[in-house]
Amino acid sequence: MTAHTPTKDFLPRLQRSATEALVPVQREMNRFFEELGEGWDAVTTIHPAPCMDASETKNGMELTLELPGLSRDDVTITVDDDLITVSGEKKSEHTTKKHNYRLVERSYGQFSRSVYLPRSYDGDKVKATMADGVLKIVAPRRAGSPGAKTIAIQPA
Repeated sequence: MTAHTPTKDFLPRLQRSATEALVPVQREMNRFFEELGEGWDAVTTIHPAPCMDASETKNGMELTLELPGLSRDDVTITVDDDLITVSGEKKSEHTTKKHNYRLVERSYGQFSRSVYLPRSYDGDKVKATMADGVLKIVAPRRAGSPGAKTIAIQPA
């Protein structure tokens, strides 16, 4: 008589023990990321390029860029033919003081954002204003340049 072990009994608790083995690892990873706390926030709040909206108005094109914490002196706008470039440097420093430690985080980074103007816009007459961290750039239409027109589709 030979003893035969069924296949399901050969590795009876493998699936359950693998799951149980990873639970402490998951718990430690969760604790690790919770303790990083504000450190991750500081890293993710600095974006390499500012957010930008572009819209067409009846008089021209309007670009709006979000530049929180920056002043007019921190930003440079250049116009080269039909290319508008906004560049500058973001600097961020954050200090946290708690009862038993002090955390100082610094982030620096240059940014640049460029947009080509369509031919119907005049790059020589671009104007910019900035208030409350929002930069607004207006490029007027060239004199005599009609706006967009709608073309009727004719039947074949």
